[in-house]
Amino acid sequence: MFIVTGGAGFIGSAIVWKLNEEGIEDIIIVDELGSTEKWKNLRNRRFSDYIHKDKFIELIRHDKLPKDVTAIIHMGACSSTTELNADYLTENNYRYSRYLAEYSILRGVRFIYASSAATYGDGSNGFSDDIKKVEILKPLNMYGFSKQMFDLWVLKNKLEGEITGLKFFNVFGPNEYHKGEMSSVVYKAFFQVQETGKIRLFKSYNKKFKDGEQKRDFIFIKDCTNIIWWLINHREINGIFNLGTGKARTWIDLANSVFFAMEKKPEIEFIEMPKEIRQKYQYFTEADMKKLKSTGCPVNFRELEDSVADYIRNYLSHQDPYI
Repeated sequence: MFIVTGGAGFIGSAIVWKLNEEGIEDIIIVDELGSTEKWKNLRNRRFSDYIHKDKFIELIRHDKLPKDVTAIIHMGACSSTTELNADYLTENNYRYSRYLAEYSILRGVRFIYASSAATYGDGSNGFSDDIKKVEILKPLNMYGFSKQMFDLWVLKNKLEGEITGLKFFNVFGPNEYHKGEMSSVVYKAFFQVQETGKIRLFKSYNKKFKDGEQKRDFIFIKDCTNIIWWLINHREINGIFNLGTGKARTWIDLANSVFFAMEKKPEIEFIEMPKEIRQKYQYFTEADMKKLKSTGCPVNFRELEDSVADYIRNYLSHQDPYI
């Protein structure tokens, strides 16, 4: 049996898709659907049960889960980089993760959790996932700090040899539709082109970067699920790893990929960045992937143009865009 927390969310539901692709249906989905549209991410999926997050925590605390759990893939978290409620983020992203990690370790269950590239802050300390450098990282927002707190807890308790954390970079792809303002620029750009014929990108407020030449490490969700599936099957591989392509691309590259996939002539408009995020904006991210590669993990990622074309032509352009 597999347990996927955040299993109705973007990355979580994609992991369920990958498990289904591998013939696995004995899956418990843990999430908090509320009044969101996340439930649509589950319509095409096959799983054995759904448990609300609060109920799941109680089952964990009272040791009431089934005894045949193969792995807990913990993607459940508040992923909003603009969330200001620090107590909520601490409880939801840090303490919740502790409960699950402690449970998994005591029972010998494979535990894979989501960290974030947001822990790297402005990147001034680099993007190396060497555990010796974790303590010097300075996240720019509370979301990143809540992820950093758990990474530090793992290292402080010398658990990096027993569980696996993944620092996701800029993930995009099908099933992100419920995320609103936190959805990827690919998703937003697709509809901008449909409605206006052009894509709006933020201006740069850093002299080192021209407008649109800010760089991010964009990674397609299918590449992420391939890595996670490999890690599930190699439980001897543990630690905290970056999960990006290792190749930064500009926002202009991304926009041009969208236009190409939609067979439209590129037209980009640069707009003002909201003042409240200017001091917290990452101008460059690029995953250092040497550590994961050294484990023997096959980390051959598709090019940005190919990923965007797959997303747009096989999902966003269809009436049912879900995997």
